[in-house]
Amino acid sequence: MTRLILIRHAPTAETGKRLTGRLPGVGLSPAGRRAAAALSRALADTPLRAVYTSPVQRCRETAALVAEPHALRPLAHHGLAEVDYGAWAGRPLGSLRPTPLWRLIHTAPSRVVFPEGEALSTVQARAVAACEAVAAAHPEATLALVSHGDVIGLILAHYLGMPFDLYHRLSVSPASASTIDLPAGGPARVHSLNVTPGGG
Repeated sequence: MTRLILIRHAPTAETGKRLTGRLPGVGLSPAGRRAAAALSRALADTPLRAVYTSPVQRCRETAALVAEPHALRPLAHHGLAEVDYGAWAGRPLGSLRPTPLWRLIHTAPSRVVFPEGEALSTVQARAVAACEAVAAAHPEATLALVSHGDVIGLILAHYLGMPFDLYHRLSVSPASASTIDLPAGGPARVHSLNVTPGGG
């Protein structure tokens, strides 16, 4: 059995305010570094074999803190990258909420393709493929995968057998961990959801 610990990056100064997407130069805030450090301490006794991360800076910074107690070097995996929000990247969330596409994201996300960007269905396919690939590369191991809220929500929905259009019902908080067990030749099992150090 391979265990995947799916970690959402810790907060930045823009978390909850702006759709940062894949824009460069957005690192963890001081509060985000403290949250990532707390998560690192919580996972310090977990026998991690490898730490994989989205190439985006906020994930790389979170992954570095998680990997440090294990003397591991995080490995970037493009399958775990943030959604390509295209023309929406960098826009304040307040300017997006009144749009028809925002409403569609929350009612029928399976139909969403971001302008000049990516379809959410494509995101789920590549992210699940990344999980399967790293699990195959590390049989009988525990791995940390650091990614983004929507990406992790879509992965969890797949392994839970949830309809795609209901994935927003899953909470994926910053600096949280969700755990999936992938037995060899058996069905996946979601072991825990949205666990944060010292909280739920």
